Amino acid sequence: MSGGHPRAGALPDPQAATARALDRLRRYVEQETPSGDEARARALAATLAADLAAAGAAAERIDEPGWGAHVRARVPGREPGREPVVVLGHLDTVHPAGTLAQRPFRIAEGRAEGPGTYDMKAGLAVLVEALHTLAAAGTAPRRPVTILVTCDEESGTGASRPLIEETARGAAAVLVLEPPLPDGSAKTARKGVATYRIRALGRAAHAGVEPERGVSAIAELAHQILRALALADPARGTTVNVGVVRGGTAVNVVPAEAWAEVDVRFATAAELARVDRALLALEPVLPGARLEVTRPDPRPPLERTEGVLRLYHHARALARELGFELGEGATGGGSDGNWTAALGIPTLDGLGVRGGGAHAEDEHILIEDVPRRIALLARLLETL
Repeated sequence: MSGGHPRAGALPDPQAATARALDRLRRYVEQETPSGDEARARALAATLAADLAAAGAAAERIDEPGWGAHVRARVPGREPGREPVVVLGHLDTVHPAGTLAQRPFRIAEGRAEGPGTYDMKAGLAVLVEALHTLAAAGTAPRRPVTILVTCDEESGTGASRPLIEETARGAAAVLVLEPPLPDGSAKTARKGVATYRIRALGRAAHAGVEPERGVSAIAELAHQILRALALADPARGTTVNVGVVRGGTAVNVVPAEAWAEVDVRFATAAELARVDRALLALEPVLPGARLEVTRPDPRPPLERTEGVLRLYHHARALARELGFELGEGATGGGSDGNWTAALGIPTLDGLGVRGGGAHAEDEHILIEDVPRRIALLARLLETL
């Protein structure tokens, strides 16, 4: 994947690069960006676009009504005729506005702590510093680079999916700045996600006077829940969870309606197809009952293909040159990288900063990992 090029090598001053990245991270974290908060998302998008422009990128903000704004930026490559590399990130977090007042950004005991540090504002800070690193070394990415930072990833990327797919089509590779696995490994596979709503309809009746006239929607739903759970196949990476159940109106009424929400995770598109066929074909068990099964578009899996592995092995070789080992592994959660992998583009995820506590009160990154990640991303852009 590499070719002849100038070489930035390890960071000439890792301490200074880390300090700049942490200062940038502080600014990003102190601009809270809960998903769906348009004003706050637009404010951080403006900050990030300015930082990317200062690092040599041509940056634009793309308004997304109801969510805020995405940032897309382009960096010229030394070999402009080649297919681009796409770098993906997101600026929204799961933390509601006001979280920062209870858990302010702080640096202590080798950690940078605060809402959104790990997932994934540290990845954004590393990205900007990596671009500065290349410029300071007198070089540039080998290929043209397109950066896309979305504002709705934590809510499922419903609004930005078309933009992600449009941006990624024709790319040679996609690099995702989500956090790595807890041990620092890159993510070479992610499960896909599909959510289903199973609605059972029966007939109401008085439970004490004439229960025989009723058809219990809850009883029907119970049959269907067992059928759904039976579709799980952990050996193939397929899990089924019934996470929400609602139904009925009063304890003395045969319930006329009940519904359940079902979360399905799958490692391959083939497993999604199997489960999807079965759930959409569910038939009532009780005479007189009816069923409705619906789902939004599923998020496809990021499968561990040969292209993904080639990309990972390239990154691992660069990490070894830089003096550390980059492992690989899989995770059950999804990211924007799932959409690009489904287009057949080699996608390497988990290139952010090592830490922990994603979405939790103890969210943090490990400061010692920051210079490694800056150097690795710079080298990836320089050599891919």
